[in-house]
Amino acid sequence: MIAATNHAAQAAPGRTKMIKRMIVAGLALGLAAGAAQAQDVKVGLVLPYTGVGAELAQPIDRGAELYLKMHADEIKPYKIHLIKRDAKDASGANAKIVVQELLTQDNVDVLAGWVYSPNAIATAPLVAAGKKLAVIMNAGTAHITNMSPYYVRTSFSMWHAGHALGEAAAKNLKAKTAVIGYTDFPPGKDSLAAFKMAFEANGGKVIDEIPMGGANAVPDFTPFFQRAKDKKPDVFFVFVPGGDHSSAVVRTYNALGMKEAGIKLIGPGDITQDTKLQAMGQSADGLITMHHYNADLDNPENKKFVAAWKKEYGPDSTPDFMAVAGYDGMAAIVHAVKGLKGKVDGEKAVALLKGWKYQSPRGPIQIDADTRDIIMNEYLSQASFQNGRVVQKNIGKIEAVKDACKANKVGPCAK
Repeated sequence: MIAATNHAAQAAPGRTKMIKRMIVAGLALGLAAGAAQAQDVKVGLVLPYTGVGAELAQPIDRGAELYLKMHADEIKPYKIHLIKRDAKDASGANAKIVVQELLTQDNVDVLAGWVYSPNAIATAPLVAAGKKLAVIMNAGTAHITNMSPYYVRTSFSMWHAGHALGEAAAKNLKAKTAVIGYTDFPPGKDSLAAFKMAFEANGGKVIDEIPMGGANAVPDFTPFFQRAKDKKPDVFFVFVPGGDHSSAVVRTYNALGMKEAGIKLIGPGDITQDTKLQAMGQSADGLITMHHYNADLDNPENKKFVAAWKKEYGPDSTPDFMAVAGYDGMAAIVHAVKGLKGKVDGEKAVALLKGWKYQSPRGPIQIDADTRDIIMNEYLSQASFQNGRVVQKNIGKIEAVKDACKANKVGPCAK
């Protein structure tokens, strides 16, 4: 899958030049209409609305829509129009088609979305050619923001949680040995590298690294988890891309009796995604994660956000880390729209967002002026089953965490 993604991202030179010429021509055709309707801003939202990723797209879509509804008065006199396009899967091919259409046919002012990293990687050349602000609302492979100067990330890098949890596993959990299991695509490899670097720098030892299938379909985790159990580590660090993957992780962990064997299941908050957590029930009790958001965070902005979410989408619905990325991503877009008085020039919009600060439901956030990545708190949490409900109790916090991949100049992050 990785090789295929890289191949898709490196289209034949002739085809790439043709696409770039089409984008430039399409942008030129849209100038007159853009000047006539300066109050209207079109945002192209690229998400996998169908297929296995649809359940990941929904909270991002809802988060973006909810921000617009909650802040309607603040947005005036501008009108934000969301033009939604289906990226379908993590292959990169469909994402390239819809991004090209959004730029050349819809003449959007801003691009946003990207659940899967391979899609953001594959479309980076088009984003660069289109010269439009492009807000990443999920894709967490660290070096993506280096691939186009128009990418700004309001979600996370896999290094935010992975590196922080590697340090916490050694220091807070007193773990000496770890096995790492990861979905075998770019974010999974980032999580592996991030956790391993911090864990071993703090005295731990990674004794096995297990690739566990791809992102497009949920695999049978049993052979991977049995291999990890046989190694008898203190902790089993797992990264999967949320959704049904996370449910399967917790189910397999319990089915194999790994908790009873003394092996702690830990990982980024993808494995305790709020939209899946209650269905896990008592089997989630004791899971330890590091992440920037969960619906139980105790701050005024999150309480307001969760209440508005339940009012809008139903009392049994709950926002998750993808929802807050869509919400914050739209906050960033609105900031750029207002700052540029509705005329969203790509370079000016990116410049305006460098150093931008915002009080998010996840806590205070900022866009790193050097990397265009997010700076935010990371919360060490433990899931606890209480009175028929799973609650995420925060047992630690690291404030103002930057993307550790770029901070440590690792691999492509150094470019």
